[in-house]
Amino acid sequence: MQPLLRVENLVKHYVAGRSAGSRDKLVALDGVSLSIAPQSTLALIGESGSGKSTLALCIACLEHPTSGSIWFEGIDVAALHENQQRKFRPQIQLVFQDPARSLNPRWTALEIASEPFIVRQDTSKQERENKALELLDCVAIPRRLAIQRADELSGGQKQRLAIARALALEPKLVILDEALSALDCSVQAQISNLLLELQSSFGLTYLFITHDFAMAAHLADQIAVMDRGRIVESGPAENILRSPSHEATRSLLAATLPFTATPSIRLEL
Repeated sequence: MQPLLRVENLVKHYVAGRSAGSRDKLVALDGVSLSIAPQSTLALIGESGSGKSTLALCIACLEHPTSGSIWFEGIDVAALHENQQRKFRPQIQLVFQDPARSLNPRWTALEIASEPFIVRQDTSKQERENKALELLDCVAIPRRLAIQRADELSGGQKQRLAIARALALEPKLVILDEALSALDCSVQAQISNLLLELQSSFGLTYLFITHDFAMAAHLADQIAVMDRGRIVESGPAENILRSPSHEATRSLLAATLPFTATPSIRLEL
């Protein structure tokens, strides 16, 4: 089976500062390669500053890499001009850690779930509302909350709403950038199980970015570990969890699964 997404030798440099006319270079990504099979989940794990979010933005065509390739369904989207990339953006959606920063606090849940259809401009107001209500149903937001403003919702409800909006344009790849880390444990468990249900129902592919091996164990088929802008270890989730070979992986495992010597591939949450 051909991968839905294949990243090859991706490099991203930023200009860190200027001194006496010179430009310092910050290497955010240093030759990253990975692939994700259709309808599977790759957990990308690493400490803050390891390059995970930069990689997500490059894959979503929101940052332009310095070099390398991003193959999505056999097309190198990194080589396309911005106008050409626009048609791929609906197929790759991002869900961020803090939904409050990406949701208009004055809009209702129904308006937020309807927004992608308004941008697309190919449906009537009634059709948009019907589709938005169906999306709220999919993420288990009660219809009585459809008229609530975003700032009146709980943290878990806001994240469910962000997921609903991400699904509106029927993406093939959803990038979850620390999407569960700001929630308490019980809500994390509920939404992680929701993500599994949505993946099964809609045939979604996930890039699940986290620093938490417990969540990766629950959700992922494959794990890739990032350290200082590089993938230092990757493979089937069970193999990485049971026999980590890199020090960065062992350190992260010790921090997030300190009482589990041989964690299983899917922990019961």
